[in-house]
Amino acid sequence: QVQLVESGGGLVQSGGSLRLSCAASGRNFSITTMGWTRQPPGKEREFVATISDKFFTEYSDSVKGRFTISRDNAKNTVYLQMNSLKPEDTAVYYCRIPQFGYWGPGTQVTVSS
Repeated sequence: QVQLVESGGGLVQSGGSLRLSCAASGRNFSITTMGWTRQPPGKEREFVATISDKFFTEYSDSVKGRFTISRDNAKNTVYLQMNSLKPEDTAVYYCRIPQFGYWGPGTQVTVSS
């Protein structure tokens, strides 16, 4: 059974940093794209970042230059380093495997002003 488990969310002040992790189990995802999506309060889910099996990365314009996505295939884990956080980054952050439609349960990130 495939399972994605996010961790690392929490409350941080504006300008601070957090590092999210997503550990995948039940299948080897080293040859697939992995990514992060977020859902701000009262809004639709929105794309944050993806990283391909060849380590090619893509970011939304709103996080480009502040967030960094990375992966450790040996650990079947994807990370999201978030720097210079802003109150508008407040959201539930979801790990996902787009090719197979897998989603994690989400982790809350709250940025106070």
